[in-house]
Amino acid sequence: MAGGSDGEEEVVLKMIAADYGKPGTKTSSKYYWDDLAEEFANNNPGLSVDIKVLDWKDVDAEVKKLVDAGTPPDLAQIGAYADYADQGELYTLDEVLSIPTQSNFVASLAEAGEVKRTPYGLPFVSSSRLLFYNKRLFLDAGLSADKGPQSWEDIAHDAQVLKANGVKTPFGLPLGPEEAQGEALLWMLGNGGGYTDEVGGYNLDSPENIETFKWIQQNLTGQGLSTKNPRATNRQQVFDEFLKGDVGMFFGHPTLMRDAQDQGIDLGIVSALPGNGGPAASTMGVVDWMMAFKKNNHQKAIGKFLDFVFSDDKVLQFATRYDLLPTTVSGVNRLRREREDLVPFLTQLESAVFYPAEKTSWAAVAASIKEKIGKAATSGGDPEEILGDLQAEAQKASQLKEE
Repeated sequence: MAGGSDGEEEVVLKMIAADYGKPGTKTSSKYYWDDLAEEFANNNPGLSVDIKVLDWKDVDAEVKKLVDAGTPPDLAQIGAYADYADQGELYTLDEVLSIPTQSNFVASLAEAGEVKRTPYGLPFVSSSRLLFYNKRLFLDAGLSADKGPQSWEDIAHDAQVLKANGVKTPFGLPLGPEEAQGEALLWMLGNGGGYTDEVGGYNLDSPENIETFKWIQQNLTGQGLSTKNPRATNRQQVFDEFLKGDVGMFFGHPTLMRDAQDQGIDLGIVSALPGNGGPAASTMGVVDWMMAFKKNNHQKAIGKFLDFVFSDDKVLQFATRYDLLPTTVSGVNRLRREREDLVPFLTQLESAVFYPAEKTSWAAVAASIKEKIGKAATSGGDPEEILGDLQAEAQKASQLKEE
């Protein structure tokens, strides 16, 4: 690990982290970080970490406020790193991590943490998305529940059969403001599309993406086979209805499995993302980030703490606590042996496609997608026009950020 510039005998690192549980309850991540900070301090005389855990809705804004005021924390575990990297605020990975820790990150996740091919974002936890379906509803409708839908054509067929058998919402389609950019990307990937092209430029209005939303209109929303008002529906609403037995299929992530099992749902998970004509080449991955700020010159202390945070036991302890996926190769291999139910998600993670979070324009582009993409999937919306407008906005945002 590169040398540091910690001049004082004792160092207290300041860190801000997101809460993956419910603040004020036993599920709060505060308990994990309190125990970890105590263990670290006991094992490293002269070093300690003061960790503030905030709700997801507040944590990014709090870090931005501190950075803007010139008083950034030493560490932040939040949703995006690119702006801070672009502003020169962050250490690179090789400045704060030992070589064994650096080389242990899953390759696809490590690459997602780069800005202009320089790694700044440390992948903290991850997730991948697959199709969930209610086996009981499938069997009651006379459908096979062994493998679930393997293609879009299967989804359309099975949705028709489920509807005929009285299922309220054959396919849950959350394109509301919470995470429309995620649901949209899953469909785009199923047709060989996505948000960017092979050289990383925005490509929202590609022929593949336009065809995707035309298909959704013609085969799902236009047939009354999906959520009634996708543009106003968020992911949690779809999942709540799935737990009631009102939704036949939707795209889900590992964290939801436990609640489904607790509610007695006979949950089916398709091992690869269904696509146009068969299984897609890859699914969407989501990663949350750790980043190290240079302002306080605590490079050496930060590095020691991060090597501790990304040790196998700690990585798996946090990931399994919240049914998330580890970001290290050794953590993935160990979890693959210990949690058979997570194997499909772990397998897909290796080739997953992530949001273009390395782009400093992505936050603005994602906000536009959240606002407008739902219209492209519903009758009355023109996918070519809507995606064209989004592409123009993306290009403008990219130019303003000088990417």
